[in-house]
Amino acid sequence: MADTHPAPTATPGRTERAAALVQRHGALAVLLLGAAVATGAFPSFGTLDNTHNIAIQSSFLAIVALGMTFVIISGGIDLSVGSVFALGGVLAAYASRWGLLPALLLPLAVCGLIGAVNGVLVARTRMPAFIVTLAGLLGARGLLLAITHEGSDTFLVPKGSAFATLGQGTLVGFGYPVYIALAVFGLGGLVLRRTRTGQSLFAVGGSEDAASLMGLPVARIKITVYLLSGLLAGLAGALNAARLSSGVTILGVGLELDAIAAVVIGGTLLVGGAGTLSGTLCGVLLLGVIQNVINQIGSLNSSYQSVVSGAFLIVVVVAQTYLGRTQRIR
Repeated sequence: MADTHPAPTATPGRTERAAALVQRHGALAVLLLGAAVATGAFPSFGTLDNTHNIAIQSSFLAIVALGMTFVIISGGIDLSVGSVFALGGVLAAYASRWGLLPALLLPLAVCGLIGAVNGVLVARTRMPAFIVTLAGLLGARGLLLAITHEGSDTFLVPKGSAFATLGQGTLVGFGYPVYIALAVFGLGGLVLRRTRTGQSLFAVGGSEDAASLMGLPVARIKITVYLLSGLLAGLAGALNAARLSSGVTILGVGLELDAIAAVVIGGTLLVGGAGTLSGTLCGVLLLGVIQNVINQIGSLNSSYQSVVSGAFLIVVVVAQTYLGRTQRIR
């Protein structure tokens, strides 16, 4: 008589479970360790004022990195967010003369359109996301320069306006952009983990062909994540303009690399199909702590942040590769 017992299901071993745990929460552990060491080494690091500075400076990158996380989980990349961020700031400052709503709606509309165009080109024409979003980077920066007449015009935000308060106001010691960043992360987390759209996003990032066979709307999902990335980059740029009281044209250069670094440091795989928003937030804060520590040292200039961040990113990618192999090989 044939054996009808089901085949035993393989269960993860101790090494696999440990590797998965490190991959998911390694950024948080390093963040806590780094903050503890910095607090002991620099008395001013752990003060409330310094904590506020780290939080407010990290909030704009966090909003951009949130959109980047969705894109990378889907198996894509968005190199346009730095230029879109700067463009959103200039458009917001320009429209702030007409009030709060125009200052927010104009950059969201234009930046969202840029993101949607990127998504359509990636999803419908099968063009590489690297090439499409690189063109978006150049196009958004060119539009920015055209609006400001090669950077010679600077649009100022009216003092005391509601839009300026949005960027400069505080609540319980922290600026409004910090709470906005936390709110969009909370909403993004619910979408990613508690909705069918979020689960479909992981499926598309894991395997587009398998997702198509499952009947998932792959093209629509891709367009949506690039649209979201453009919207969030525009929102971050608008909030930054409100805080600075002007649309600064030179901002955003290299921001896309910082966002990608934060996402990868947070445990999201560049190949797609896996990642968490909590990890991205830890990655953003870790980059903020590194920058703050360099400022605390005093004898080092800001360029060392790029050196340290780049070296740390290499270590993280190597570690992710090793941990991934550990989870596959038993």
